[in-house]
Amino acid sequence: MSIVNRVVIHEFRYDAPEFGMEPGGFDIVYVPGHTQQLRKFAVVIETEDGSRGEYVGLWGATQMSLGQTIALAPALVGRDALQREKLYDEFKRAHRQYDHMGYGYLDIALWDLAGKRFGVSVSTLLGGWRTKIPAYASTTHGDFSGGLSTPADYADFAEVCYEMGYKAFKMHGWSDGDVDRETATIDALGERVGDRMTLMTDPACHLRTWADTLSVGRACDANGFAWLEDPYRDGGVSAHGHHKLRELIKTPILITEHVRGLEAKADVVLAGGTDILRSDPEYDLGITGAMKIAHLGEALGLDVELHASGPAHRAVISAMRNTNWYEVALVHPNATNPLPKVYACDYSDDLDAVDSQGCFPVPQGPGLGVTYDWEFIDKHRVDTHVFTAD
Repeated sequence: MSIVNRVVIHEFRYDAPEFGMEPGGFDIVYVPGHTQQLRKFAVVIETEDGSRGEYVGLWGATQMSLGQTIALAPALVGRDALQREKLYDEFKRAHRQYDHMGYGYLDIALWDLAGKRFGVSVSTLLGGWRTKIPAYASTTHGDFSGGLSTPADYADFAEVCYEMGYKAFKMHGWSDGDVDRETATIDALGERVGDRMTLMTDPACHLRTWADTLSVGRACDANGFAWLEDPYRDGGVSAHGHHKLRELIKTPILITEHVRGLEAKADVVLAGGTDILRSDPEYDLGITGAMKIAHLGEALGLDVELHASGPAHRAVISAMRNTNWYEVALVHPNATNPLPKVYACDYSDDLDAVDSQGCFPVPQGPGLGVTYDWEFIDKHRVDTHVFTAD
């Protein structure tokens, strides 16, 4: 047993140069000369035997997720940190009336703790065998600032990524959901790099109608895109709507990024709503939840593609047969991605960290295999939440 005696959540704030929020205020986009302030949080779990697990939340570490994490953290104190399956089951029930976003960060820290306690990587704990994983460059949303402002800009950037080693490229379009611009960009990418790169598109639910989505889907068909992801304003959750779309286009549909957890994703698949499942250890109740979803896909003969990037994501992919790519997310030709610089080791999810074969390494050190820069986190900390048995 390894009994938790302390959980600490560190909120911190940092600057993302050359970024700002699009006019609607929900998507981060390239804004030259502007600096956008962002907030994330880090979780530390300590046990009576001196074990320690850490994780810095990246993609889903919003203030909403923070609230759920703070609500769950006190219940970890006094529990056996190694009983991750039991904790997953109980904490899933505890947040059954919410979206479950808060538990992933705690679960990932528990996996990091177990790996460090036993002196092996999380990849090894999972039975992982991949040491390098092929990646795709996944853009920020389109902007009107001269970065990714035209279809030609996307095609130019795809060629840059190809020269760096990437074999695949995914576009996120513009927040106004302009169908003509979306399809023109799909056409430009297909014409310029379609014979050399695997291509995907993720409108991120910006397309306003199902008919708009059908038009974009047919453009994907014409250009041999690998998938169409979360296209329209249903929020990426309508099994019926996407089933109807699947009947009329050839391009595989990828949804369930916005459907939380194992059972709900199974329902979408069994209702015919998607060709490919989406998962994320931050979003889907941790590494424990992500591996369950991987096995769900495997049982149904489907692939599962992980959303976004990070050391937990790499560990999960290392142990999956039924996945193809690592998403190097929110990249842009004129700015580094808007992630906090929280690593004191050589770990990086920047665009230029790709190797010449288009791959990223799976960390092999104990736990998640990364060293966090606690000087950076301490310097930028705005609040601390401490939970102990006292």
